[in-house]
Amino acid sequence: MNIREFIGQYRNHPVLFIGAGISLRYLNNSHTWDGLLKYIAFELKGNNEFYLDIKAECQVDGKYNYSLIATKLEKAFNQALGEDRNGKFKEINDYFYAEMERENNLSRFKIYISKLVGRLDYRENKKEELAELKKIRKNVGSVITTNYDGLVEDVFSFEPLVGNDILLSNPYGSVYKIHGCNKDPSKIIITEDDYSHFDNKYELIRAQLLSIFIHNPIIFMGYGIGDENIKSLLKTIFTYVEPNSLTAQRIRNNFLLVEFEKDSASHDITEHDIDLEGFSTIRINKIKTDDFIEIYRALSNLNLPVSAMDIRKVQSIVKDIYSGVHDDGTSIKVNITEDIDSLNNSDKILVIGSSNSITYEHKNSSNFITDYFDIIDESNHQLLQLIDKINITSTQWFPIYGFCQICHELVKCEPLKTQQRRKIEEYLAGLPIAVQNTHDNWGDIYSDESITRTNKIKSIIWSTWNDIIVADDVEGLLRSMPDKKGTDYRRLLCVYDYKKYGDPH
Repeated sequence: MNIREFIGQYRNHPVLFIGAGISLRYLNNSHTWDGLLKYIAFELKGNNEFYLDIKAECQVDGKYNYSLIATKLEKAFNQALGEDRNGKFKEINDYFYAEMERENNLSRFKIYISKLVGRLDYRENKKEELAELKKIRKNVGSVITTNYDGLVEDVFSFEPLVGNDILLSNPYGSVYKIHGCNKDPSKIIITEDDYSHFDNKYELIRAQLLSIFIHNPIIFMGYGIGDENIKSLLKTIFTYVEPNSLTAQRIRNNFLLVEFEKDSASHDITEHDIDLEGFSTIRINKIKTDDFIEIYRALSNLNLPVSAMDIRKVQSIVKDIYSGVHDDGTSIKVNITEDIDSLNNSDKILVIGSSNSITYEHKNSSNFITDYFDIIDESNHQLLQLIDKINITSTQWFPIYGFCQICHELVKCEPLKTQQRRKIEEYLAGLPIAVQNTHDNWGDIYSDESITRTNKIKSIIWSTWNDIIVADDVEGLLRSMPDKKGTDYRRLLCVYDYKKYGDPH
């Protein structure tokens, strides 16, 4: 069976279990566990021999105990920095003492780790693959990771959860960072004590993860077949689930291990037995490949009854209903009605019933504008089909070109393209000569004091239309603009959309 056939069988939203191999694949500044500890030891002592001495002391039955290596290295690192306040690691000491003033006693070693993995330095040659990875988030329920860095949050825009926060979470749209996060050095799990506390404290968290594994397909990425994280997880699951039961069989069928094999273009799924060393042997599905794009496209094209994005929206509404108040502090009004037309546009609506008895026409086009980049990143074909059902007036700024590249069959494509082009041309014709400039990036326009504040966005729009500023540069500005409902944003977005996705002829 190939990867598209295998994933095409899914009837529920898959959950990704992501390890260090994914960060190594996409980031220039990522390390294996061994590589991270070796790097820190070298930065501390200026040679590799110090690390090799520690490593030699921590070999048991032919295997290195990296949590013990980390324990010894942490002690040496913290002691060295304590004796050299303003030396090479002055910045780490500054952070340590600032936190101590707040009665927050952190390990300098973990502060340094959080700093090392805090920056995301993406590999230039993986841009196309990362774009395909972003598209799968519309079908992914959640992500579990043992990585400290923020790669998953950056790509998926999911909420990171660490420690006990996992217990209070919704399973959709979350990143479960079970070994900690660079944003909070105190919760990084790396030493023997850390793992001991983790094993003792996180029984409830493991129970929640077990529930996810029972009900969702699980795809392991960034791990090798013999990885201790996978073996430990499987042991946990089959401690609670009878190995020969139907539930155990369903879990095994849901498991897929994606194992990296350099230059391989294989798309075939095979079965593989994992020896859990004295516990039992578990057979799971595996693919060995270097063609991750094919895996991502199979996930992106998965056609489920309800998108993960819609489920996240339902959870948001239910959360608001539970709290009883909107974000602005006003009370939430909850209506249970058979007459949807009687509700106000501001009311939150959750409709449960038969499509034969309930009809609902989505009337709000603004969500397509505020969520523009999420929709483009995800190539959300299903969502875009609603454009033919919503009311878009002839006076509206609406960016249709990028949407039409994803959803070619939209009936409204050509009329809305004509409308978008007309709106832009009419707007440009009314601009004053003062907005014309020679700046080739929007930052220089903001810095130019000769351009008035009211003319800044107008100048950027003019320069983008006239190809002085490239569309990719404008994308960064649009993504960072806080007000995605304002007219300035809509105008600039329509110009960007035309320049990025329109027909150059």
